[in-house]
Amino acid sequence: MNLFADIRVLVIDSLAALTAEGALPEGLDFANVAVEPPRDPLHGDMATNAAMVLAKPAKAKPRDIADKLAEKLAADPRVESVDVAGPGFINLRLAQGVWTGLVEGVLTAEGYGRSSMGAGKKINVEYVSANPTGPMHVGHTRGAVFGDALASLLDFSGYDVTREYYINDGGAQVDVLARSAFERYREANGLNPEIAEGMYPGDYLKPVGEAMKATYGERLLNTPEEQWIDEVREFATDEMMKMIRADLASLGVEMDNFFSEKSLYGTGLIEAALKELDDKGLIYEGVLEPPKGKTPEDWEPREQTLFKSTEHGDDVDRPVKKSDGSWTYFAPDIAYHYDKVKRGYDGIIDVFGADHGGYVKRMKAAVSALSDGKVECDIKLIQLVKLFKNGEPFKMSKRAGTFVTLRDVVEQAGKDVTRFIMLTRKNDAPLDFDFDKVLEQSKDNPVFYVQYAHARVRSVLRKAAEQGVTLTDTPKFDDPAEIAVARKIADFPRQVEIAAKGHEPHRIAFYLYELASDFHALWNKGNENEALRFLHDDAELSAAKIALPRAVAVVISAGLGILGVTPAEEMR
Repeated sequence: MNLFADIRVLVIDSLAALTAEGALPEGLDFANVAVEPPRDPLHGDMATNAAMVLAKPAKAKPRDIADKLAEKLAADPRVESVDVAGPGFINLRLAQGVWTGLVEGVLTAEGYGRSSMGAGKKINVEYVSANPTGPMHVGHTRGAVFGDALASLLDFSGYDVTREYYINDGGAQVDVLARSAFERYREANGLNPEIAEGMYPGDYLKPVGEAMKATYGERLLNTPEEQWIDEVREFATDEMMKMIRADLASLGVEMDNFFSEKSLYGTGLIEAALKELDDKGLIYEGVLEPPKGKTPEDWEPREQTLFKSTEHGDDVDRPVKKSDGSWTYFAPDIAYHYDKVKRGYDGIIDVFGADHGGYVKRMKAAVSALSDGKVECDIKLIQLVKLFKNGEPFKMSKRAGTFVTLRDVVEQAGKDVTRFIMLTRKNDAPLDFDFDKVLEQSKDNPVFYVQYAHARVRSVLRKAAEQGVTLTDTPKFDDPAEIAVARKIADFPRQVEIAAKGHEPHRIAFYLYELASDFHALWNKGNENEALRFLHDDAELSAAKIALPRAVAVVISAGLGILGVTPAEEMR
């Protein structure tokens, strides 16, 4: 059920009728015809740009098209009035029955706001993908929330979504992890740990050392590194992934799949991916131009194996194999995305930290080349989060050693507050997270304001139950403040589709705040105008008046569900 989509169908059908009558030329493309809320609610309930976008291809004045279209639209019983403004903007005011019918539909239909837009297309959303060398930090927190909410949004919009975590366990950092964990193992056996520069100093590795002692006893203490490094690397990585899974769980994030980078090495997967590119004529031996700007003194041209990524939108070709025969960092990334393509995904979304900006074009080029342009690849960069408490930057975690952990944030603010606030800015905009502000109970705190709206509805329902009110799905309202709330409810399916198309879950958080604002405004007017109150001495009237706030709760619950936030039953 999507009222904006329904009225757009009315507009398209009216345009088709004008075409059939000869008032419009054949073959016009209606794809850019939109139906949206007017910029000023005083102008009406909906507006269409049809006359403006069709004027040029129709070789007609927009006002002439608008006048003819307005006449067709006014004949529909759902339309109370049509106004042509300016050069050809068309504003529609809908009949009262449309709004009460909408609210009734929200209460009786299952899954209001859900969309079939995705048509079951398979989408892989890879997010977090932190190195398994320590607990997750606040930057990972924002990426985890964004990726998880995006996956939920796409699922809500009809896509078949896989949530995936790429375990970076194939590089030198896991060797450093193994050596750091070994020192904590020595410490667990009563020896002084030797945490050299470059090792991981955090206390989080102490439990790993204790676990190693429980598993190996003293057996590894006097063993040369080359004999224990592989075993300890695997042991420590497994322990770190247990910690990361627990961190994610505390944030309400569960992955469908964990993919190990290590599985790409020695299995032929990298070679297979590069052969695929080579067969397309995209691999060659060559020498790259020197870096832009000042050339380093130690730079010298050398022949490497290169991917012709410029043929797929990149700025420069990219090396995949070094002159010494070893793989570059890019090679396993190509292989990993080749594996995604082979798994049959229609779309791939990568959620990276802001420091991965240089990877965007090359990764998109690789996916385009590997899939012959058939698989869309979108890469979302997550900007930094600045933490504040008591007006000061929030200090580092002693347990982590060098950074604020995800657990620090969740323990201070709670899962629901953390998730909502992380989505109050677009992913590529910096975010300030002030622990004092996100926990205050005021309109300036968006998560409180939205939760308070839901809690108010639940409070009304509890009071109605105490008064013996039997609920009805048939609403009764006609005041402009009530219709404003119904209008905002009607906009939910449209906002879901816009957010899903743009991969922008923050739009749902913004929408919920606006819906809450309209509802709180109605509530406050009810304090002055008894007719706008939800509970009355007449139980039948109460039941009809409660229908509108019940619909508000349905939408808030659905929207918060997309964001991974639990709706509040009451506020204390």
